Amino acid sequence: MPLSEQEQRLLEEMERNLYRNDADFVHAVGGVRGRRPNYRAIVLGVLLAVAGVGALIAGVALQLLIVGVIGFALMFVGVLVAITPSKRGGLAAAPTDPTTLPGARRSSGSFMDRLNERWDRRQEGRD
Repeated sequence: MPLSEQEQRLLEEMERNLYRNDADFVHAVGGVRGRRPNYRAIVLGVLLAVAGVGALIAGVALQLLIVGVIGFALMFVGVLVAITPSKRGGLAAAPTDPTTLPGARRSSGSFMDRLNERWDRRQEGRD
């Protein structure tokens, strides 16, 4: 189910506050969008995995244990190379200005204060 406009704005505001207040957590979790995959590593990993499969099949066909073990090791290393994210830069900067995200607007008070005020208004409306 798609989010309403109000829910989208609330989610964007929560993301901005998370980026602003807990940048170390965001970096550790890897929640930063905009990271591009390293195609060179993916291609190299796939090629190593295919070579490993070939060596494994050859080891079984020739009944040579060492060739099969080397083939399995090549497959394993190939998969690791293909799925491991690169350590190079390529990270998008976390937005620090509330006006950088679309639909953002400045408001006074902290996020929790505004949520508490909205909750109080809802409770008063029910009573």
